[in-house]
Amino acid sequence: QVQVAESGGGLVQAGGSLRLSCASSERTFSNYAMGWFRQPPGKEREFVAAISRRSARLFYTNYADFVKGRFTISGDNAWNTVYLRMNNVKPEDTAVYYCAAAQDDYGRVGAVPSMENQYHYWGQGTQVTVSS
Repeated sequence: QVQVAESGGGLVQAGGSLRLSCASSERTFSNYAMGWFRQPPGKEREFVAAISRRSARLFYTNYADFVKGRFTISGDNAWNTVYLRMNNVKPEDTAVYYCAAAQDDYGRVGAVPSMENQYHYWGQGTQVTVSS
């Protein structure tokens, strides 16, 4: 059973930046596609961004339209930690952010999963609050 854990949430002012991190009980995420989802207050959970890796230098990303140009998903060199860099945050970005791991080999075929049911392992979530 793979365990993933998010960190880095907190309170940030509108227009500011925040970086979320996702670590795993596995040594590396190299066999997984990784995604970030969020659940705003009173709303359903929604896709934010995801990344899959074909090789050490070739990877694929996918973003929800409402974060394109503001958020960036990436992994460290060893693919031990996956990040979500959030720039120019808005009050509507306030949500619990979840990291998830998808076990299928999406990177090999150049695919990036964006549906919740494509992910097998989930973290507990980290709260991000953006003040106006």
